[in-house]
Amino acid sequence: MECFNSELDHVSIIEKQLIRIESVSRKIQVLRRNNILYMANLCKYEQELKIEYEYGKVEYDFNRLKVHEQKRENYMKLVEEFNAFKNEFYLLLRKYQRK
Repeated sequence: MECFNSELDHVSIIEKQLIRIESVSRKIQVLRRNNILYMANLCKYEQELKIEYEYGKVEYDFNRLKVHEQKRENYMKLVEEFNAFKNEFYLLLRKYQRK
């Protein structure tokens, strides 16, 4: 997920220098914000798991599995959104040619 941010940095530079479309710039910001929020959510979840593993007495049952599966689905949704954006961005880039 950290690589998403670095790739968004590169895409943002290309957008500012070449494409200059406000909706693309906003989409980059939205993706970056979603990525950061999701990373923070995963870090918090990881800390909760570590504390639960060390000190907790709750068993890893079906409810824990559902929470974990939901986190995985959210991650896959983020990856799909990012890939869809990259495809749109590359289609925009195809319009530009060297002179």
